This record gives sequence, structure tokens and C-alpha cells, in this order.
Amino acid sequence: MPAALPRKSRELHNHHFDSTIWNDLKFRNDDIVIGTYAKSGTTWMQQIIAQMLLGPDPELAVADMSPWVDLRVPPKEVKLPMIEAQTHRRFLKTHLPVDALVFSPKAKYIYIGRDGRDVVWSMYNHHANANQMWYDALNLTPGRVGPPIERPPADIVQYWRDWMAKDGHPFWPFWENIRTWWEIRELPNVLLVHFSDLKRDMAGQMRKIAAFLNIPVNEDRFPEIREYCSFNWMKQNATKSVPLGGAFWDAGAEVFINKGENRRWADVLPEAESRKYEAKAVEELGAECARWLSQGSHV
Repeated sequence: MPAALPRKSRELHNHHFDSTIWNDLKFRNDDIVIGTYAKSGTTWMQQIIAQMLLGPDPELAVADMSPWVDLRVPPKEVKLPMIEAQTHRRFLKTHLPVDALVFSPKAKYIYIGRDGRDVVWSMYNHHANANQMWYDALNLTPGRVGPPIERPPADIVQYWRDWMAKDGHPFWPFWENIRTWWEIRELPNVLLVHFSDLKRDMAGQMRKIAAFLNIPVNEDRFPEIREYCSFNWMKQNATKSVPLGGAFWDAGAEVFINKGENRRWADVLPEAESRKYEAKAVEELGAECARWLSQGSHV
């Protein structure tokens, strides 16, 4: 187990990030922080926690209730008062690595992992379907540091190659994100969950999450809670869980919650490139973490 809680050692800024927002957040004793690299089940986890805390309720506006703290839009002067005004048990979202995050002993942290190949295939759908409003919000809002985010190539394999060659391009570094969370997995206020485990046994994982967060499970209404957390229900009701009701995607909120499937890359990504990714994962993360990232607990 790490000898002490991790300390923030740097800031991250780009077209999406303003990690300084965390510096001024006033933590509460029961705060929940949901972390992922991205496209790893973040929205799914937000829905699960919302329904277990406050549901079952099909009308919960999860996107509003669970803000992405380090997203630089809106700026901290707007975002932090909104978070402070929340009266429910807060469950906040981050895509930061641990060393760029303010880590509080008051909060409980849930980090979701997913195979990088699945992440990129989901991310490409997210990026390729984004509209001009999305680009304008990220690129034109004052305070952007670094280059703008540009439209993706038409070829998803080229997108993959760029992501691999430039470590997470055009979003943010991948390996350090996974590695920093894996390193603190034994802290008592940290729980690692894997996307594939949620797919295999959502009910069992929900109970595990509830126990970690000290949320009593309402057995009489648990089937209803499970239904509102199912992928099919979330896709059919995506406007409640997607930022701005899906306004950043011309195809609507449903495109944000795309397929929820793994291995869509298997018939597209050349085998040699898939093996290169697997070797890179072991090199960057070590064998144990690479196995977990590939398949979850069933390895």
C-alpha cells in the first residue's frame, strides 16, 4: 500500500483540461470522485451511482448532477459555485491522472479501466460525430492552452496510429493515466472497476460499488435501479445523461452512448498493430496491470 496519500505535483492544460479547478474545490466528507482516462464507462458509472443514491428515478439529470470538474468549459468561476450549491451527495467526474488531481482523504474514488483499443474505437465515434458547437466550445473559449483540437481523419486505423504514436493524441496521454491510478489501487478510499466486469456482471459490480460507497441497497427496488442503469435504457434516454442533452452531436445524445461493446477493433485493426499495443501495455504498465486493463478481474 502507498505510504501516504498522493500529492498533486503538476497541472494539465489543453483544449479540454484546466486541472487548476480542483485546487479551489472544497471537499465534503462524503464526496465521490469518478475517474477514467475517457470512453471507459464514465457516464455508465455516473448513472449507476445516481440511481443507487437517489433512485430509482428515470428523470435524474445525471449530466447536470455530476459535473466534469477539470473540463475548462465553463470556467472555474462558474463551475465551482454550481458544485458548492449542490445539496445531494456529490459525485464528480475527472479524466486526470492522479498526479494532476487534488486527492482528498475525505472523498472516495472509483476508477474505471478499459482496454485501450476499445477506448479508441469509442473515442473515434465521439470525435467523428462532434459538431461545430463542440469545436467552438473547446477551441474558441478563452483560456485554451496549446493547439486546438482538429477534426479526425476519415480512417479509424490512422486515428489509432496517431493515438499510439503520440500517446493519446489528440486528447491526452493514456499510459500515465492508467499507471497513476493503478499505483494507488490499495488505498482504502480507492476502488478500481473494469468496464468488462460491468458488462459481465453489472448487478454484482453495483453491489460492490454500493458497499464501497456505504450506500444501502434497496432490495425491493433494485431491479428497477438495474433497469435504469442498463445500456439499452440509457441509450433510449440519453438526453438525461449526456452533457447539454447531446447538443454537441448532430445525431443527438444517442451517438454519445454508442454501442457499449468491446472488441469492435478486432476485425479492423491489423494483428501486428494489436500485438504492438499489447507489448506496449506491458512495457508501460507491467504485466499485472496490463492483464487487468485488457480483461478486468477475469484474467
